[in-house]
Amino acid sequence: MRSMRMIAPFSRSGGGARSGSREPRGSEGMMHLRFGAFVAPIHHAGQNPTLALQRDLELVQLLERLGYDEVWFGEHHTAGVELIPAPEIFIAHVAAQTSRIRLGTGAISLPYHNPLWVADRMILLDHLTRGRAMCGVGPGSLPADAHMIGLTMPELRDALEEDLPVLLHLLTDDEPISVKTARYELHEARCQMRPFTHPRFEVAIPGVASPIGPKLAGRYGLGLLSIASSTPQGFEALAGHWGILEEQAAAHGQSADRARWRLTGHMHIAETREQALKDIEYGFMDWFDYYQFSTAHPAFQLQGTTYEERLGFLMEAGAVVVGTPDDAIAELERFWEQTNGGFGCYLHFEHEWVNPVAKRRHHELFAQYVMPHFQGQLTRPLANERWVRAGRDQNLAEAAQGLEQYMAKNAPQPSAT
Repeated sequence: MRSMRMIAPFSRSGGGARSGSREPRGSEGMMHLRFGAFVAPIHHAGQNPTLALQRDLELVQLLERLGYDEVWFGEHHTAGVELIPAPEIFIAHVAAQTSRIRLGTGAISLPYHNPLWVADRMILLDHLTRGRAMCGVGPGSLPADAHMIGLTMPELRDALEEDLPVLLHLLTDDEPISVKTARYELHEARCQMRPFTHPRFEVAIPGVASPIGPKLAGRYGLGLLSIASSTPQGFEALAGHWGILEEQAAAHGQSADRARWRLTGHMHIAETREQALKDIEYGFMDWFDYYQFSTAHPAFQLQGTTYEERLGFLMEAGAVVVGTPDDAIAELERFWEQTNGGFGCYLHFEHEWVNPVAKRRHHELFAQYVMPHFQGQLTRPLANERWVRAGRDQNLAEAAQGLEQYMAKNAPQPSAT
């Protein structure tokens, strides 16, 4: 296997190619992309949960060192796989052990909570992190979670629409609010602190396939988290989702900012495609089992029994990337084209397809070769390299001439004796 020092990154055909083989993006025709991770987190059942959560912390620390911009943490209460029930608590823990990377709830299941306490906790987190906190709120994704507190999936989206304006009022308005719903009451409720971030920290809504996410994001001027971007259903919905967001924003006097649009994807990259395919044998089947047999979401209906059938099903659908840095670049360009105008941030949907060593290498390769491709960091180095190489013969002649002239001028003089 050839090393990345010789071929950086690899071409999509599988052979070696220098990093200049693909035209860098990010300076013209594409906005400066940000990068991050969406940490559900998915840890296969049957392992030590304490150590699994420790790996999540170490992942965030790694991403910060590599220059990633943000990480989002989910809220789940059942199934024994997605182990963070309170993303605010986890963010507080992680924030104390990082310094720069932004940290978001992705997402707090708002219908499960009283909006007043969600607002209070997020304002506190905004102060503790000095403005690094972001707040994603959604309806809730696991039916078993809702079942335990007497809610059903059909009522959750309506509940989110009911609760979201209450939460936003509490975050930004000094006037008390009184609300009565079937799930809670507020009597002259107000938060005792304003957010650290003025006028408030970023709030985002997840979107999978239904229009509720982009509708609410547009109506209230919020960010959009496209959670299922790489699934066939989610990918097809991308362009339509942004159209819905823009329509709602225009109708309610809000701005539609593509920089606040985040897309997620499932990928693993290595030095070669063969190595990447070998890496995912570690945990791909457990991950597939979880989505095939435990989750109950229309956008995640997977098929297959054997490893070959399952991987083939996802690859044929374009739902995963298992390959090299060039494959990752091609995937982001595919997303860009599908959005008809671009997006602001790409989030790795974190999983345990591979062991921790291979995961670290995946993120190192991504940060070294993929991120700068979309951030305008390759244009000048590559242009300078081409310029210097084009003038090498002339430069060599001038250097030889200069050395010859110097030697002639400073040649030892014959002794007078």
